[in-house]
This record gives sequence, structure tokens and C-alpha cells, in this order.
Amino acid sequence: MTIHTLPTVLLRRCLLVAAFGLALALPALSQGLPIARPDEVGLSPQRLSAIGDWLRAEVAAKRIPGAVVMVLRGGKLAYQEVVGQRDPTSPAAMKVDDIFRIYSMTKPIVTVAAMMLVEEGKLLLDAPVARYIPAFAGVKVGVEVSDAQGKKSLELVNPNRAMTVQDLMRHTSGLTYGFFGEGLVKKAYQDANINASGNISNAEFAERIARMPLAFQPGSSWDYSNATDVLGRVIEVVSGQTLYGHLKARLLDPLGMRDTSFYVSEPARQARIAEPFADDRVIGVNALVGNPREVQAMESGGGGMVSTAPDYARFLLMLRNGGQLDGRRYLSPVTLASMTSNHLSPAVQRTPLYLPGTGYGFGLGFAVRTSAGESASASGVGEYNWGGAGGTAMWVDPANDMFVVFMMQSPKQRVGYRPLLRNMVYGAVTEQRLK
Repeated sequence: MTIHTLPTVLLRRCLLVAAFGLALALPALSQGLPIARPDEVGLSPQRLSAIGDWLRAEVAAKRIPGAVVMVLRGGKLAYQEVVGQRDPTSPAAMKVDDIFRIYSMTKPIVTVAAMMLVEEGKLLLDAPVARYIPAFAGVKVGVEVSDAQGKKSLELVNPNRAMTVQDLMRHTSGLTYGFFGEGLVKKAYQDANINASGNISNAEFAERIARMPLAFQPGSSWDYSNATDVLGRVIEVVSGQTLYGHLKARLLDPLGMRDTSFYVSEPARQARIAEPFADDRVIGVNALVGNPREVQAMESGGGGMVSTAPDYARFLLMLRNGGQLDGRRYLSPVTLASMTSNHLSPAVQRTPLYLPGTGYGFGLGFAVRTSAGESASASGVGEYNWGGAGGTAMWVDPANDMFVVFMMQSPKQRVGYRPLLRNMVYGAVTEQRLK
């Protein structure tokens, strides 16, 4: 019997196309994400497949339980990989629509919602925060002074200028988190346990943090902080809604982000929550991975949301499209261009733990690449990104018309994995400019 075979190169190509088709079609179509073969959008399928090989090896080595990664170029999903387990204590395989704690990837969503209010004339970027939350009218700046024996103490002084809404968005408010770096104000945050304050509302949290001293004069320094939590309360005041109620009505439901929320109260959705290893739950000083099944009063605009890779991809697709998706406009492209520009002048000091990194400034809600060099990782000037303490990450690269969503739950691996993934994604680019 004669067996007719395809040429080896053609056979490999057919197998790759078939594999990508099976992997992408159903989950992508269910989320409304358009699809393309990698080679159609200037990406190498063979090189992209190395990402899955790497992640499967990390799962086998028990460094992570599992992960989901999506690469979109030209507005189309060109690569998707799902590896490992949803929960290391259960044999259930990870699914593309499993739910992850996204922590600080909440910040871009909240900032976009705030900028929508700016466009509507309901919120001003240069307005004092105290206009919306009066408790901030009395805020003081903590200045460290030393006595004759060299013992340091805090002297409380008036701010040189008011903290503005723009300061909240670009982390120049003078607020801090307390667990990045040293200083008496940061220690005061830790002593007050400001980021684990019990079951209090956004309004109560804003009042409480307004009583804390500022670590820096407003506008003088970039310092990662609770500023977006305060911004979430500003949205509540301006909109007259809870933060989640406003986000759900204005962004999440219209975008089809069905699994993006602050808490997961429904048993069916709770079964889809991804979990880290038991010994990999520390996200910061006095802070462990939280349980989104337990509904609390506070809806943290700075780090409280959960989401899925397809949900977040739809949010980024809207940004990639200049602020619109499926015929609905959320932001003007002019507003979005401003948000994704550097808002830190040379006069703004960068704290020693400057999280955007070398070659990056900071816009409104995102780190923004300002130089083709300097950073150790490749991307185009104007690329913007942010990540979450639980291991999630995203970036949007307009110059290369590409964006990536990466979901995992591993605080230990969050720093090391991000540059590795970037290098592998950019290593798969075969055409720098799409036709």
C-alpha cells in the first residue's frame, strides 16, 4: 500500500496552523477577540511556541502552579498559551478564563474611568484632592529632623502646594505605601497598618490616610503609593456611585469584562480562582495574598480587582484602538495619548525603588517608555505597562502594534518572569512594521 505524505516543511506548517486554530478559536471567539495566525502579523510561530515550552518547564519544576499568556498584534490574537493547574492543591487544569488577583493592574482600569469623568467635565486633573475629599485640606508633610544626639523625629510642615488629582494618577502626591524603602513616614504607615485596616469603606480609608503625614512634598517625588485608592474614592464622590458600581456601568459591562470585579461571591466563579503555592503568598510587608471570596466594604482602586486574561485583553484592545471598541468610544485618542505620555518632569525626584525602571517615565496610570535604549528589555518608545503583586503583568507597544497579557499567581516569580517573557515575545517578531 502506498502512503502519500506531505513535504516535511508543509506538514509542520499545517500542524502549527491546526494547533493554533484549536488553541485559539473557541476561547477567543467567546470573548470577541479577533484571531490571526502568528505569521500573518509578523510573528514566528516556532519562536512563540518556546514561551509555552518555558512555562511548562517552570510548572514541572514547581516554580509556578500555572499561567495564561496572550499576545495580540495588529489588534488580533496571534498566540495564546495555558499551562499548569489552577490550584496546586487540585488536579484541575488551568483554563484560559480562570480568575486571577490582578492587584496593581487595577490601577489602569480605575485611572481610565477617572479620565472618562475628566472628559465629561466632572473632574479636573489640576484640582486639589481636597475639593473632592475635604479631609485632605489639613494634610501635613513629614520632614525628618535630627537632635544633637542624631536621633531622628518627624516634624510636620505645611505642603508647598496642594495635592492634585493629577498627582494621584502619576504617584507624585506625597502619599506612600510604607513597604517600599525606608523613612519615618513609611514606618508610621507600617505601625498604623494602613494597608490592612479592617473592613472599612473607601470613604473611611480616605479619611484615615488623610490623617497620615505625607512622605514628600506634593509634586516633588515619584513614590509608589495608595494614591489610586484615594482616586477610587474621588470617583465615588464625583459619580455618586460605589467604585465598583461606577466601573461596572461605565467600563466593565460595556467592554464585556464579565469576570472583572473586586470580589467573587458566586460559588461557580469561586471555583475558577487561581491560587499560588502555599509558601508563595507574601506580596509585601505585613501583606499576604488575599481571599477575594470574602466580600469586604473596601473596593481598593489601587489593587483590589480580579480579572481574566480575555477580560483584560479586551480592556487593552480598547486602548490599542485609541479608546474605542465594538463601535463604542470610551476615551478620546487625544486623552489617551496624554495618559500614555510621560508626566514626570526632570525636576521630579525618582525614589531609590523607582518601579518603572531605567528608560521609563510615568504617565497617568502606566509606566511609559521614554527611550529606545537604557532599559535592558526591548520595546518601542511609547510602550506603556504595569503589573500586579500577585504575578500578573501587561504591556501595550503602539510602535510595534502589539500588546501582551500575562496571568499567574506567584509573588516570588513576578520580577524575574517579566523580562524573560518580554525577551521571548520580542524575539518572535519577524516584521517590525506591519504592512
